[in-house]
Amino acid sequence: MMATTHALVGAAIAAAVATALPETAPIALAAAVVGSVFPDLDLYAGHRRTLHYPAYYWVVLAAALVVAALSPSPLAVAAALFLLGAAVHSVMDAFGGGLELRPWEGNSERAVYDHLNGRWLAPKRWVPYDGAPEDLLLAGLLSAPAFLVFGDDPLLGAGLVGVLAVSTAWVVLRRRVATVSERLAAALPAGIRAYVPDRFLAAR
Repeated sequence: MMATTHALVGAAIAAAVATALPETAPIALAAAVVGSVFPDLDLYAGHRRTLHYPAYYWVVLAAALVVAALSPSPLAVAAALFLLGAAVHSVMDAFGGGLELRPWEGNSERAVYDHLNGRWLAPKRWVPYDGAPEDLLLAGLLSAPAFLVFGDDPLLGAGLVGVLAVSTAWVVLRRRVATVSERLAAALPAGIRAYVPDRFLAAR
C-alpha cells in the first residue's frame, strides 16, 4: 500500500486517541503518523523485512501500553502510538500486493517477512498493489476521521488534502513509474547496479 495510506492510518489512530484524550492530540498525531510510515524506511535495504515486524511490534507494543498506563507521560504515549502505527503497517502489507516492481502482475508470493516463524507471508491482494484505485479508496476512507478531528486546523486540514493529492497523483503515475525505474536501473554502471534491489532489474 502507498506510504500515504499508511500515514493516514496513523492519522486515524491519532484521531481516535485525541477524541478520548484531547490533551494528547499533537503528540498523538506526530507519533502515530511517524510510526505508521517508519517501516518503509527499509525500501532499498531488505524491503518489508528489515523494519517490518508483523509479530514482534505487537509484543513490544504490549509492554509500551503497560508503561503508558502506569505512567502516562507524553513520551510513553508517543512510544506506544509509534509502535502501534508500525505494527499496523507491518500487518497491512500482508493484505496488499507482492514484493515486486509490477505487483499488478501477481508474480511474487512475498508480501512481508514474518520473523517469528522465519518465512514470508503471501500477499492476500485485497488491495492489489500500492497505487491501485482500491488503495486510493482506502486512503480516502482513512482520512475521514482525521478530517473530523483535525480538519478545523487550517494547517492540518491542508496537510490532509495534500496527502490525498499525492495519493491521487501516485495512482495516476504508478505504472509509468515502474517502467521508468526499471529503465533507469538498467542504465546504471555495473558497479552501481549491483546495489540496486533485484526487483528493479527484473525483466518485464
